[in-house]
Amino acid sequence: MFTWVNKEQGGKNKEGDMFQTVTEGLQSLYAKKLLPLEETYLFHDFHSPALEEADFQNKPMVLLVGQYSTGKTTFIRYLLEQDFPGMRIGPEPTTDGFIAVMYNENEGIVPGNALVVDPKKPFRKLNAFGNAFLNRFICSQMPNQVLQSISIIDTPGILSGEKQRISRGYDFSEVLRWFGERVDRIILLFDAHKLDISDEFSHAIKAFRGQDDKIRVVLNKADQVDTQQLMRVYGALMWSLGKVINTPEVVRVYLGSFWGKPLQNAENRRLFEAETQDLFKDIQSLPRNAAFLRMIDVIIRGGLVEVHAYIISYLKKEMPSLFGKEKKKEELIAQLPEIYKILQREHHISPGDFPNVIKMQEQLQHYDFSKFPSLKVKLIESVDRMLSTKISSLLNMIREEESKQPTQMVMGGAFEDSSDGPFGHLTYGEGISAGADTEDWIVSRDKHRYDEIFYTLMPINGKVTGINAKKEMMNSRLPNTVLGKIWKLADCDKDGMLDDEEFALAQHLIKIKLEGFELPTELPNHLVPPSHRKNPTADILYNHQED
Repeated sequence: MFTWVNKEQGGKNKEGDMFQTVTEGLQSLYAKKLLPLEETYLFHDFHSPALEEADFQNKPMVLLVGQYSTGKTTFIRYLLEQDFPGMRIGPEPTTDGFIAVMYNENEGIVPGNALVVDPKKPFRKLNAFGNAFLNRFICSQMPNQVLQSISIIDTPGILSGEKQRISRGYDFSEVLRWFGERVDRIILLFDAHKLDISDEFSHAIKAFRGQDDKIRVVLNKADQVDTQQLMRVYGALMWSLGKVINTPEVVRVYLGSFWGKPLQNAENRRLFEAETQDLFKDIQSLPRNAAFLRMIDVIIRGGLVEVHAYIISYLKKEMPSLFGKEKKKEELIAQLPEIYKILQREHHISPGDFPNVIKMQEQLQHYDFSKFPSLKVKLIESVDRMLSTKISSLLNMIREEESKQPTQMVMGGAFEDSSDGPFGHLTYGEGISAGADTEDWIVSRDKHRYDEIFYTLMPINGKVTGINAKKEMMNSRLPNTVLGKIWKLADCDKDGMLDDEEFALAQHLIKIKLEGFELPTELPNHLVPPSHRKNPTADILYNHQED
């Protein structure tokens, strides 16, 4: 069925595995190769609970995080275009718990204590955070088309000032880290009037360390400031994020106003529309890339598990057999940074692949090193083969699945296709599309101004040469590559010269480009100069005479 399957063995590979889908293959490889290594070296106690079937089979999830009153719940309402059960919106911290908004034919709310015993939901391992968390966790179910493709996780508004000193009753940052490892997209929402990153928000963002490729930033309510203020707000936001997100690349920030009310400042309307479409495309790509994203998560997890195995087995090896165990344990914990360096050289591991040394030191205090397992080379080699060969085979299956199945995209709600109407395209009635729905030639509206310039260029027999036209066109300061494209579009008869209509067209195309719109590959019919348009009646008579 697939290129990597050995047909002589009855459609199975050398180890008897037969995978019909990429997701099924990942799930099987994890259970047979990676999970045994995790269980042997207590990976679940130190880092992350074991993955279950629901973690592989569920829809892509989007996690919304932000300070209170930044519009997280309103953002979900904007995407779904309808209220969802349990929704509360207000300027104060209204969402005091986690809400998983998911698809179901029957609308309703499922409490957290029921969610963690449902094998079909990917939340079973959240019971480790206790009733204090589960009492503030619900699943909001409803029959919405958007939720047929993705699930959305709403989080409590992150507190600031005196409020953040109030205990939530559970480890908020650890819960966010748990979700961050399992979701496909993390959206950090900021308010244009609330850019300060509180201590709790900073800890929340740091909880996503290692998941940087999933993070997107939305500067919401951007219509409430003018252009000059927006420029300053954007700069301040990037400066604040740079101190918290330690990556050399600039994080992607989307500007807009994500609710259904009129824009307070419409001068940046085109910018907001473009940013909204970019964000929608990013979210819409999640179902199509779901299998690939799951694969990346398994690869990252596999690397972390191997490093953890090397650390645990090294500590076991250094422990004395009889006396001085406690003293040696304290020495090894204190020497953990040096142990990391030894393992880096010995196993050729990147420094960034090791867990946080301080957190690891704190966790190791509670374990008896002498009971740790020794290094089991076969388990390590099995995971290595999985990462080097099995995963690459699944990558081929992804391409094959994409070629056989229709493109999966988020539909419905705010993602509903409106390309058939006048609001379906950002440039409808603007740029190159301007004048498409009028009878007159749109260039003629400014042709009197272009004619004044045209006659200063000393036209010969009603046309200006390319040399004279070039001097004028270069006043626009557009690159030669762009001006060359404009020349090809404007020189309709391809004689290397421009008459007054062609020159006016060239000036019109320059204006379009300077306004930030793109140029077409071919000149649209409504922009062809009247004198260069074909006469259908004359063509019929000409063809008849030829016959």
